[in-house]
Parts: sequence; C-alpha cells; structure tokens
Amino acid sequence: MNWHQWQEIIGVTGVFVLITVVLSIAIVQLASTWRAKAALARESEYRNLAEKAVRTQEETGRQLKDVQDRLRSIEHVLREVD
Repeated sequence: MNWHQWQEIIGVTGVFVLITVVLSIAIVQLASTWRAKAALARESEYRNLAEKAVRTQEETGRQLKDVQDRLRSIEHVLREVD
C-alpha cells in the first residue's frame, strides 16, 4: 500500500468516528431532554394531585364543622324537649 491509500483509510476512519461521536452525543442529549420533560410532567401531575387533596381536606373540614353545628343544634332541641 502506498501513502495515499493509507491517507484515504485514515480519513474514512476519522470521518466514521466523527459521525459516530456526533450521533452518540445527539442521542444522549435528546434522551436527557425527554427525561427532563417527563419529570416535569410528573411533577406537575403530583402538584395538581396535592392541590386537589388540600381542597378536598378543606371541604371535608367545612362539612365536618357543619355537621357538628347541626348536631349541637339537635342536642340543644332535645335538651329543651326533656
């Protein structure tokens, strides 16, 4: 093999390695971007779930207070009847 053939082999190998490295980096970056978007969506869903749980607890607390008020009223009426 002469010198020009070796240069061509080295050049083709270098281009192949360069393309492989660039594609690998692009794939890794895309994968990390997709993971970040998935994590963000998951956190948003957890936040919505937590807000819904807080609203439900507040509503339950109001309903409990209403039931307690009604029970006191009934107890008061029953004491007056006795």
